[in-house]
This record gives sequence, C-alpha cells and structure tokens, in this order.
Amino acid sequence: MIPALERGAAAASELARRFAQAVRRHPVRATLVLPALLLAYVLVLIPFTPGIGDLRKVKSEVPAVLLSSDGVVLAEYRRLNRRWVPLSKIAPSVIDALIATEDNRFYQHHGIDLRRTASAALSTLTGARQGGSTITQQLARNLYPEEIGRAATLTRKVKEAITALKIEAVYSKQEILETYLNTVPFLYNAFGIEMAARTYFDKNADQLDLLESATLIGMLKGTSIYNPVLNPERAVQRRNVVLAQMAKRGKLDPAKLEALSNRPLRLDFERQVEPLGPAPHVAQNLRKWLIEWADRKGYDIYTDGLVVRTTIDAKLQKVANQAVAHQMAQLQPLVARRQRNGEDPPVLQAGFLALDPRSGFVRAWVGSRDFAQEQFDHVNQAKRQPGSTFKPFVYGAAFVQGFDPASTLIDQAVAIRTRGEVWTPSDGTPPSGQPMSLRDGLAFSKNTITAQLMQEVGPAKVAALARAMGVRQSKLDEVPSLALGTSPVTLREMVIAYASIANGGSYMEPVLVLRIERRDGQLLEEFKPVEPERAMPRPAALTLVDVMRGVVDEGTGTAIRQRWGIQADVAGKTGTTQDNSDGWFILMHRQLVAGAWVGFNDNHVTMGSWGEGARSALPIVGEVFQQSLRNHWLDANAEFDIPRPKPKPKTRPQPDLNDLVNDVIGRIFKLFR
Repeated sequence: MIPALERGAAAASELARRFAQAVRRHPVRATLVLPALLLAYVLVLIPFTPGIGDLRKVKSEVPAVLLSSDGVVLAEYRRLNRRWVPLSKIAPSVIDALIATEDNRFYQHHGIDLRRTASAALSTLTGARQGGSTITQQLARNLYPEEIGRAATLTRKVKEAITALKIEAVYSKQEILETYLNTVPFLYNAFGIEMAARTYFDKNADQLDLLESATLIGMLKGTSIYNPVLNPERAVQRRNVVLAQMAKRGKLDPAKLEALSNRPLRLDFERQVEPLGPAPHVAQNLRKWLIEWADRKGYDIYTDGLVVRTTIDAKLQKVANQAVAHQMAQLQPLVARRQRNGEDPPVLQAGFLALDPRSGFVRAWVGSRDFAQEQFDHVNQAKRQPGSTFKPFVYGAAFVQGFDPASTLIDQAVAIRTRGEVWTPSDGTPPSGQPMSLRDGLAFSKNTITAQLMQEVGPAKVAALARAMGVRQSKLDEVPSLALGTSPVTLREMVIAYASIANGGSYMEPVLVLRIERRDGQLLEEFKPVEPERAMPRPAALTLVDVMRGVVDEGTGTAIRQRWGIQADVAGKTGTTQDNSDGWFILMHRQLVAGAWVGFNDNHVTMGSWGEGARSALPIVGEVFQQSLRNHWLDANAEFDIPRPKPKPKTRPQPDLNDLVNDVIGRIFKLFR
C-alpha cells in the first residue's frame, strides 16, 4: 500500500507541476482546462485516502482485555489513553464552544465549507495565513495522520477534503461531533474530551461548566501554545476568544461576556494514567507476544475486542503483591540507615514468581516493588548470581550418579585449582573437621561440602542437569565455583527448575496464556501444556526433594516452620551471594513452587546482615504460602511421593561436670555477698 501511495502522490505532484508550467506559458488556455485538471487531480488521489470501512471501524474500536484464570481483568490494551463517551455525556457548552469557534456553519455544509475555504485561500495568498478546515476535515486529519499527513501542501488538503466528504457520507452530524470530541488530543497523554476533563479539571465531560468548556476548546488551536498548565495567561486569552465567538453566534448572552472574561483560570490538574492492574509485568510481557500473534492471525489487539485468558490466579497475585510491598516497607528503612553521606538511599527491589509444577501454569508474577516507578522485570529480565539456591543441582547430579544422602564428606578447608587460580570456598564458621552427610550439607548450606561434592560430580554434569531442569536461557560457566551459584540466572529460570524437581524430575514448559477468544465467546486459539520432558530420573528427584525438606525442618529455612507456622509438606532452599548483594528463597509444595529475589538494580550495592536470603527473600514466600494454605488454595495434606523423614528425637544435652562445679561455686558466693 505504501509504494502505491507514494506513486499516487508522485503522479498528483507531477500533474500539479505541469499545470503550473502550462499557466505560465498559456494562461488563457490553462484557465479553460482548469476544471478538468482539478477533477483529474482529485480522481488520482481518491484511491489513496482512507476507505469507508476504515472510518466505521474507528468508532467501534474495542481493546483486547487480559483476564486472570478466575475472570479478573488484569489489563486492557488500548491504543491511546482515551475513554469514549457518547455525545449525551458531554456538556452542551463544549459542543456550543466547538461549533462557534471552529466551524459555525457545521450544520450547513457536507464536510467542506466552500465559502470558508475560499476565504482562507484568499487570505493565504495575500500573506495572512488562515485555516479553513471544517470540524469534519480536522477529524479526518486526527483519525488518519499517516494517510493524510500534516504538511501544508495542496495534496494534503485535497486528501483531507476527500476524506471529509467520505466521513459525511458515513456519519451523521451528531456522530461526527461525538467522534471528533473523543479523538482530539489534549496533551499529557489525554485523548478525547473525557480524559481532558479529568486531566485539567478532575471531573467528567458532562460536568464541565462554560468556562472550563471554553478553556479546553480554546486549546484546539494549538495545544502547546494554549497549554493552561504552562501558559495560563495565553490560555485565558484564548478562552476569552472562544467566549466572544459564542456570544457572536448566539450561544452566550453578550451581557455576561465581560464578567465571564474576567474570571480567573481555575485548574485541578492531574495526569491521567492507565490503571496498572494487579499484574502489570505480566501485561507488559504479554503485549509484545500478543501483537505478534495478532499479526499472524490478522487481528488488531487495539480494535478487535480480543479476550486473552491467562493462568494467573488473581487471589494469589494480590497476596504476592502485598507480600512484596510489605517486605520492601520493612527493609527499605534499613537501607536508609546505612546511608551516611546525605544522599538518597538506593531503592531496594524484589521479584516474585509462583507456578504450578504439575502443569507449568504461572499463578503469580511480581516483577518489581512498584511498576509505576520501575518497569524493569526482575523475574524475566534481571540476571543475578543465585548463590546457594544453585546447590540443589550439585546434589541432584550426585544422586543421579548414585550418591546417597547419608554419604559423608569431611567438613574441612578446601582449595581447588582452576584456570590457573586457587579457589578456596569457606563458610561463615570455621570447618569442624568432622564427617558431614550430604543431607546435612545441603540443609545447612555448607560451602565446603558442596565444593567437594562438585569435584566428585564434575561441573559439566551439574550444568547439564540445571539446563535440563529449566535454566535454559542463561549461560552457565562449567567451573567448580558454579556449585555456589556464580553464573547469573533469572528468577524465572530458577523457579521453573525447582518446579521440575517438585514434579518428580519432569520439566514443564511454563504456560501463561490458556486461550484467546472474541468478546462473544468464540474461541480463536487454545494453548495446552506441552508434554513434560524427563530432565532427571524420578527416584533421584524425589531423593532431592526429601533432602531439601531438611532446609525448612532444621536448616537455613526453618523460619518457614517457626515464624510462618507452615506445617505442610514443603522443601526449599535459601541463597545469598557474596557481600549480601542478592537474597534468594525458593519453596516447593506439590501444588505450588514460589521463589523470591531481593536486591538492588546495581549489583555492586550490598545489603547488610539482613540481606541473607533467609531474612530478605524468605518472608515474601512465607507470607504467600501462609495465606494460600490458610485460605485452602493449597491442600495442606498434599504430600510428595516420598515419605517424610521421621523427626529427630529431641534429647536434652548432658551437662558438663565443670559447668556444674562452677554453678555450685557461683551460688555459694552469692550467699555471702
């Protein structure tokens, strides 16, 4: 269409050029053939103006709507920040001001006001440029800026006039006014009179009074020049011109004109933003995908009324939003306390993702603490070192090779030579020198044990298992330090991989969209989960789940049991990177796997001691699981397909003889004080 349009415009321009030459050479003869040339010129341009079908479609635009699995609206994909209102919902003073100022013969012409056009042309020829467009011509220009353009050329004016005639053939005068007032721009991303009324006066279009109506209509001559926010004096002057035109055309009592003109400009300005909805990062993530799908299928997401049903659970999403917000409110003051140079403290960020491991359905997705302030998605875009949350892949690879959870390694200092350097991983406490089982090594997140196990298994096999389980986009360096999570990955990849563990070693491709329909319910396409892939032998996966139970039963994640009171069958892992730059926690239940990351956008900025995954990220996941179990969204009695280990008997430690002697002596001394 574009090359054809260019050819048509070129032909019209060539016709105009030849006519100008003919006028110079033979003025009398050229004058006689002028009507025929003009007719030919118009006929050439007609095919390259918007069609009548296009004009009808503009008014009936219905944006695509994104729904949760339980029918809650997550987002609407609108082309513009516009709310269409019928003419009956627009104050009559707006319509009177528009017609009196922009096109007082609106009801007498059929799209082109020949008298006004001739007057404008004459004024322009004498050096005083004057607009002659009718409301219908302005509507044509606003609706089709690309097809018609805005250049001050004869071709543009002719195309505008042709389109105006088409509009008049399709719409009634009332429909033209309604369409015009609902499509005209008013700055600050406000399109149409309804959004303009809300933006500048904090009211609906049917509540605008005479002065407010005149102010908004006055902006149409030049929104930037007569911007009432930045140029209030000009806006008042232009408003008064509109009032004078209304008095001249009989829409305002002339006796009231002076008093009204002296009134001050009273704004109640507030930018109108699109509602974010409960899952803005999901909406952002799906917009591009949906546009590509619609292009392939011949639909328009902004006009065709598509209904996109997702796997998101609105109840769980709400709880996830609250959990992230609550934890950020708890931690941000701690960030501020560390700032001693008077600068604004960096903003702590978080990401959260939950999905059903049995189907791959994504149930909740929180990409940042506040989408309005941070659109960057910390679930799908941010790549950060996962720290100890990567360790399960080391132990999983070991179980695949036949290692037993009861197998032991010595908790001792480790020095591993790699690529010409010596890697010496250590823990927060000195090595005990005692044997430690693999079960305890993972439960208590021992770096020395994990590093030794990595040497036994090999980095290549650990990386291969992680990829098979779901870490498929990020590059994993096959080096010994990979055991402690030194290769950056996304939260999405980690939660998917843990879901594979919870699903008995079967990888499920994540599903976010269930089906796409028309507004009338007609199914356009349905998206079913793909067949699961065997990523890890089932016995080894169940063994890994059993070992990871120890993290929450007695290891680094015991707050899940002690603080959050969760007694259901769950398993998980905490993670903290060097200098507490990143805090991670991922928890697995038979029906839900959820993970959280906490940190700063700049990974060189560190958190304090509270940055450990068990203190920063775990509370987010804990709150979501607590609410899910309390509200019976999850079955508290669901168990993994491997029996839980029997709790270790709690034995009272035998008192030391020296301690008893010292205690007795202390008591005796107290008697003589």
